[in-house]
Amino acid sequence: MYERDVLAGNWRRPLKGTIPRVPAELDLVVEDASGGFCGAVVACDKEAVTLEDRFGRRRVFPLEPAAFLLEGKVVTLVRPASAPKGPRRSASGSIAVEGLRARVARESRIYVEGVHDAALVEKIWGHDLRVEGVVVEYLEGVDRLPEIVEEFAPGPGSRLGVLVDHLVDGSKESRIAARISSPHVLVVGHPFVDVWQAVKPSVLGIPAWPSVPRGVPWKEGVVSALGWRPDPAEAWQRILGSVRTYADLEPELLGPVEELIDFVTAPDQDD
Repeated sequence: MYERDVLAGNWRRPLKGTIPRVPAELDLVVEDASGGFCGAVVACDKEAVTLEDRFGRRRVFPLEPAAFLLEGKVVTLVRPASAPKGPRRSASGSIAVEGLRARVARESRIYVEGVHDAALVEKIWGHDLRVEGVVVEYLEGVDRLPEIVEEFAPGPGSRLGVLVDHLVDGSKESRIAARISSPHVLVVGHPFVDVWQAVKPSVLGIPAWPSVPRGVPWKEGVVSALGWRPDPAEAWQRILGSVRTYADLEPELLGPVEELIDFVTAPDQDD
């Protein structure tokens, strides 16, 4: 169905004007020329376009110089001249509920490790959580998880979802999480040492999050390596202020948070 050798030549660095520029209108179906992901445009801003495939999976791609296939021809997507028509989306990518009045809070809760985790979840998923009536609280450290679960007394209609930092094999966090066996509790996590790392480095204009030597407090080490003022609280405000939508976060955080929201809002079979 494609013209012969559509990817022949150095299309990654095309000469100016050699590839057609196509507005990324909502529902336009294209294929990522390098990876083969095919989907419809569901969102587009000045830097990136979001595609959703027929299974509901989403991926975010930079606008330029990325190449896409449209009806078998290589094109570059550009932001439409006017805002795409369609339902307004929240920062998480969900359809925003206009005139929202937060529903009465559910008994179910989501717990995160600390204030920074809670602030990031609120910024991206706050609208969704208010629609669903889900309250987010924080553990003040994963060591308190067994105690929190015991105090919460989860059961049908009062589920507990927990987001843990650095939940990888062999970590202290994984050992503590393994102690939780209630079917009404879901513990998920991300691989990052701290939730700061869940923000894409490009959002902050840095090539990568720096490595911090063992024995050095992680946040202080990051601030020092980046040459920022030695104030982690100020650094966090800088990081949080740079985040606007889910596209600014790593998939390793997006998936677990969405999973927790689904878990605490799903109807219990025992209800």
